Amino acid sequence: MVDHSMQSSSRSPRRWLFGLLVLLVVAAVCWKFWPAGTDHKAGEKPKAVAGHTGKAGGMRPGFGGATGPIPVRVAPAVKGDFPLYYKALGTVTALNTINVRSRVAGELMKIAFEEGQMVKAGDLLAEIDPRPYQNALLQAEGTLLQNQAQLKNAQVDVERYRGLFKEDSIAKQTLDTAEALVGQYLGTVKTNQAAVNDAKLNLEFTKIRAPITGRVGLRQLDVGNLVAANDTTALAIITQTQPISVVFTLPENSLDTVLARYHTGAKLPVEAWDRGDMKMQASGVLQSLDNQIDVTTGTLKFKARYDNRDLSLFPNQFVNVHLLADTLKGVVLAPSAAIQFGTNGTFVYAMDGDNKVKIRQLKVGASDGDNTVITEGLAVGDRVVLEGTDRLKEGSEVEVVNDSQDVPTTPTEHLQGKSAAKTTEATANDKVKKGA
Repeated sequence: MVDHSMQSSSRSPRRWLFGLLVLLVVAAVCWKFWPAGTDHKAGEKPKAVAGHTGKAGGMRPGFGGATGPIPVRVAPAVKGDFPLYYKALGTVTALNTINVRSRVAGELMKIAFEEGQMVKAGDLLAEIDPRPYQNALLQAEGTLLQNQAQLKNAQVDVERYRGLFKEDSIAKQTLDTAEALVGQYLGTVKTNQAAVNDAKLNLEFTKIRAPITGRVGLRQLDVGNLVAANDTTALAIITQTQPISVVFTLPENSLDTVLARYHTGAKLPVEAWDRGDMKMQASGVLQSLDNQIDVTTGTLKFKARYDNRDLSLFPNQFVNVHLLADTLKGVVLAPSAAIQFGTNGTFVYAMDGDNKVKIRQLKVGASDGDNTVITEGLAVGDRVVLEGTDRLKEGSEVEVVNDSQDVPTTPTEHLQGKSAAKTTEATANDKVKKGA
């Protein structure tokens, strides 16, 4: 038999806990949306407001409309020239990198450079023991003198035999043999002369000189080491840093503008910025491009050249490349901060009169982060909302707290004007945020 009294007693705590939970939820919702008290005189009823407010009295989006005009910042669309830059990651590459090795074998007697030193082509870098090569040169010169003397004697005999042959005193065969001996000695002398030249060359190779102008790296060998001819270990490495190049790639969908101007012979400026893209380190020109697109990445390789007079670029350094592909003349420019993105595409909130806004659908072009090219939807002088857009809709009433109507007509001057009005904008931004 089931004890109904025990079942009833076990259910009552659960019901009580469930009821308490519901009560807490209702209390939290009421606290969240309860109108905050407003300043009013004793006995005076608060004014009714539309929508719901939070504890600070500010309007909560989605729970009603605003009580008054929405504070916004606006700026006009301007007409100006827009520099079209393509950005890429590049690697600084030396035009020439030389591994300095000895052409002759011997003991390393002298090192004439400091590590990291800038050297010119022809400067002495090191010296191999020259004594064995001086002896070889003397030996070659002695052999040459010996054979030159034999050649001279043979030539004298030929002249004598020619006179006797004219007098019909000797046979023709004797004269021919003497002339052949002269030819033999001529060949021997030439061989000896080549041996002398080779000995002189080897002696010259004992003085290792810089083949190019550049910076010497850390030395790999010390004085006293025995060096082999064409040793695998280089004495030092020289890199040419003036001029210097930067190798970078661009995607194939960005090539049309670049190639069109490059093939006309135009010198396209290429700026090299640091890794943080905060400071320009050098400015150069586009020098060359590869002959095929990399099918694995869909990119084409380019090379730019820089004079690098201040040695700001270093081989194997990573830089941000800014290639000026073209300059768009007389286009409509709007601040990028005003551009909005919605389900129907790109749009802005444009001023409709002095205190209302309307939505303008746009077609946009290139952008540099601060300014955007407007191809359709705005005219020069149209004012667009920069800040305060989160509460706007078609026909919203607004209060312009900072109207940058005196913005210059070029992007560069526009940035200078913004810098000069920094304090004013800070105050306006604070007012917009409070109104939001």
